[in-house]
Amino acid sequence: MSADLANPIFQDADKAREYLEAQRWPNGAICPHCGNADPDAIRALKGKSHRPGVYQCNACREQFTVTVGTVFERSKIPLNKWLLATHLMCASKKGISAHQLHRMLGVTYKTAWFMAHRIREAMREDTASSGPLGGEGKIVEADETYFGKTDIQPKVTTSGRPFIKSGKTGPSGKRAVVGLVERGGKVRTFHVEKATKQTVRDILVQNASRKSTLHTDESKLYVETGKEFEAHHSVRHSAGEYVRGTIHSNTIENVFSVFKRGMRGTYQHCGEAHLHRYLTEFDFRYNRRSALGMTDRERTDDALKGIEGKRLTYRRIGEATIG
Repeated sequence: MSADLANPIFQDADKAREYLEAQRWPNGAICPHCGNADPDAIRALKGKSHRPGVYQCNACREQFTVTVGTVFERSKIPLNKWLLATHLMCASKKGISAHQLHRMLGVTYKTAWFMAHRIREAMREDTASSGPLGGEGKIVEADETYFGKTDIQPKVTTSGRPFIKSGKTGPSGKRAVVGLVERGGKVRTFHVEKATKQTVRDILVQNASRKSTLHTDESKLYVETGKEFEAHHSVRHSAGEYVRGTIHSNTIENVFSVFKRGMRGTYQHCGEAHLHRYLTEFDFRYNRRSALGMTDRERTDDALKGIEGKRLTYRRIGEATIG
């Protein structure tokens, strides 16, 4: 990674802008206001009264830069620091904390925190356009995991003990995450208020092809929904069975293992309202893992392609929107 960090795009704002322009506009500048892509109708504004990278569209008469219409819009942070932060988050298997970004980038902790969440927004994938996981002849593994403390107080029984639903459950009061992974392919994880038969079914039928073979553990959450798939096989962890031939749920458990190590060792403190963004980050890296032939640079370029059409702003009491 050290050789990558010496790249001029991480050291010089103009080099970073030129690189981002090449990523976002490989065939020339496109006006984010009206969509005009005619090179004869777009001109770069030059001179002392204009900063580098400003264009004007002769179709709508609006001015723009490469960051307009992206998660980087209206940011005063130098673009090379944005690209370096994106690279660091894409190259770190278990994530990189906002405190570490603040130290490496030379920005405040608050700024680093905002940057990290904007980059996670860029990592968010459009699952509708990418289609369902699995398919004919393919295996989809499903499981749920629990960690941290939920912001919602658990129900208790008349004896004062935490309420436990039927089927396999994690400790009461913990945050529930449901995950699906196509064996040898991509993963999708979801934070749910409660892992119930209905929430698990909704996630499965919306995100996995029912032509797939479903592999799970012995949890009762998947018994009925499993009947809707081509086949459903399970292993009995309670009996010490983790693999039976090709039947296992080890792939999704490995996904959860990396996620938990990152959340406990790197991020440590995550508000439940932001949990879905951290899941997005871990999904993004897994779906572009080295085992699939992706490099850190290619992973970063994919994240930069995802900045367009997304905005993430935070409003604080008594202050204007941070955009």
